Amino acid sequence: MDITQLIDSVIGREGGYSDHPADRGGATRWGVTERVARAHGYAGDMRVYPRADAVSVYRRMYWLRPGYDRIAERAPAIAAELFDTGVNMGPAVATGFLQRALNALNRGASDFPDITADGKVGPRTLAALDAYLRRRSPAGEGVLLKAIEALQGERYIRLAETRPANEAFLYGWIANRIGSAAP
Repeated sequence: MDITQLIDSVIGREGGYSDHPADRGGATRWGVTERVARAHGYAGDMRVYPRADAVSVYRRMYWLRPGYDRIAERAPAIAAELFDTGVNMGPAVATGFLQRALNALNRGASDFPDITADGKVGPRTLAALDAYLRRRSPAGEGVLLKAIEALQGERYIRLAETRPANEAFLYGWIANRIGSAAP
């Protein structure tokens, strides 16, 4: 798993500077919101936010901190999806999708115990993932990926339904986020 390629892919999809009036995130560059940039010490104009700063934020906040590097050791495609979804929706939401999918795919807890969908990659989540992959190999990673993306797609549609301004982004979310996390 090459996190540098994943970051490059996200930055390529996110593009340069944006300040769309319907985007609650406000001004962004390289997909990093002004709020996140400020929280990491950047005080300048978002129009010139350095790409290197964005790369550092992505690596630290959306790969290492949520533990997706540990997921990548087991299931690289799942880690790539969680990273991409975490950038767009937050790592806790992305990890929650993984946990919910694992619980739904454990055949009534007969393959492994249910885990709490707390949005954190911890020992129980990793143990459930390991048990799932052992039980469902070799196709298991692909099925789990589809389940995570189904949850992600449902959330995008719900966001557009509950806040009509989000309809401005729905097409792009589905076109660029579902099925395209891997570089």
